[in-house]
Amino acid sequence: MTKFVDDRDIFEAIFLDALPKAKKYIWIATADIKDLHVPDKGGNYVSLLAILSDLIRRKVTIRYIHAKEPGPRFRESYDKYPNLVNGMERALCPRNHMKAIIVDGEWLYMGSANMTGAGVGAKSEHKRNFETGIISTDQGLLEPMIEKFDQLWMGQKCDKCQRRKYCPDPIDEH
Repeated sequence: MTKFVDDRDIFEAIFLDALPKAKKYIWIATADIKDLHVPDKGGNYVSLLAILSDLIRRKVTIRYIHAKEPGPRFRESYDKYPNLVNGMERALCPRNHMKAIIVDGEWLYMGSANMTGAGVGAKSEHKRNFETGIISTDQGLLEPMIEKFDQLWMGQKCDKCQRRKYCPDPIDEH
């Protein structure tokens, strides 16, 4: 299955369908990250970090690659969920501009949306970006995206990165 998604459909595919079903892992790549709010199981809007914290309690592994340090609201929310410190692996790569979410190696979102309210369509109809992407369970799309994410995660791009001197925390030094 491969399907085109845009605007609010991106939000629903990721936060109402895919993430709640995760059993093993979630890999997220984004350029920009903010304190995005999404519905919990009861339909109340909470920080995505609360949802990720709950997934960690359920033994779901989370990896998050982003391009820049998040703002103060994100950090305030992050501090409310202590299990994120050891349960959510984060990597900062200023060159990362991929926007992808992989769930259990079986589901993929790949598109233009950053992990922000305006990006994924979480804001009201008139306060969101115009975004597009695809969701897919096709291994022909999943496998190369998993490989690309893993290469970046393992620091395989670091040695040839010509912006390394600007990188606050080179991935390949971990």
